[in-house]
Amino acid sequence: MANDLMSYLERLELMAFFAGYPLLYAIIQLMNGPGKKPTYVVGSLVKLLPFSYALSGTLFIGMIVKDLYPYAYSWTSIAQRIYDPFLMVWGVFAVVFWIPAVNKRPVLSLLHSLVFFFFLGRDVYIRLTSSLGKEIIQNDMKIFTASLLLNLLCLALVVLVYYLLSYRSRLNSSKTATKR
Repeated sequence: MANDLMSYLERLELMAFFAGYPLLYAIIQLMNGPGKKPTYVVGSLVKLLPFSYALSGTLFIGMIVKDLYPYAYSWTSIAQRIYDPFLMVWGVFAVVFWIPAVNKRPVLSLLHSLVFFFFLGRDVYIRLTSSLGKEIIQNDMKIFTASLLLNLLCLALVVLVYYLLSYRSRLNSSKTATKR
């Protein structure tokens, strides 16, 4: 039973970092709209979605490292503290979206995050009829809301850095153009 509880808590941690991303992705794609020419802002949001997902993956790795800090960084101690290694490794792979060749296709980040969204849907489907299920569904919805806010914050941070860097590069290029 303890392993099941710890595995469930580990799955909740993963859902807190990654389960809100599909909804954020869908909202941005709806803003983009099918058949419409995207505006500059919406087009840049679509382009920056994988970077925000990679940032949430980086924060997830930071949480893992923080949790492992008091313990030795050996494979045995890490293996004893991870109850669902496949999902943990899958969550760590979110940092792959920092690589330019991978982040050019935002749909890959959506497919990566749907694994964690599946657990939310599965809990809702399985627990909908049970008496204990109501509390689990409420807990999952709170985690999903926190995940959505985290992913929205990551996207806002990535957009802010993107626009600051583009502003800086435009400012530098205008300075070099005026010196000539």
